[in-house]
Amino acid sequence: MTGRIYIDLFTSLDGVAQAPGGPEEDPTGGFPYGGWQAPFPDERIGAAIMQGIEELDALLLGRRTYDIFAGYWPQHTDGPDGAIGRKFDAVPKYVASRGTPSLDWQGSSQLGADVAAEVRALRDRHESVHVIGSVDFAQTLLKEQLFDVLTLWVYPVVLGQGKKVFPDGAAPGNLTLLEPAQSGPLGVVQLRYGPVRTGTVGD
Repeated sequence: MTGRIYIDLFTSLDGVAQAPGGPEEDPTGGFPYGGWQAPFPDERIGAAIMQGIEELDALLLGRRTYDIFAGYWPQHTDGPDGAIGRKFDAVPKYVASRGTPSLDWQGSSQLGADVAAEVRALRDRHESVHVIGSVDFAQTLLKEQLFDVLTLWVYPVVLGQGKKVFPDGAAPGNLTLLEPAQSGPLGVVQLRYGPVRTGTVGD
């Protein structure tokens, strides 16, 4: 088996991916716009997101996102979010953290010190590993090209501050568009990229 590592991020037009889901998600740096995704419910984009969730067989998360998910999804396995909650509850969850977090959610384990080697090893155990949110961790994976598919859902909003997918000082590199862009009626655009492993911009 050779699985794939997917990075899934919601981002503004100016590349900010911090706290799309709610005010308490990630207030680091005094970020005041948590929950900026909410005004753009989009059924077409929502269906594309759900397809990815249905296909995943493991989650790979940073510590902050893991804590948010663990505090929410195990209590939401019924009702409107039931399908997502049941999927997240059932699959293995791998957590990247420099500390010693309490991983009480069933199926959770911490990656070892050599994160690059551990992430590569996940391809031998799973077909579809998804990194959802986890901006800081995603930046590390992007820098090291430890991913196979980067999906960006770009929303028609400019935030002007916050953590960006590609912050200042990000490693130069090329990406290739894997499929035509999709867009919904509210102006949300799905872009799906793969890495170009040349290491030289413009090659």
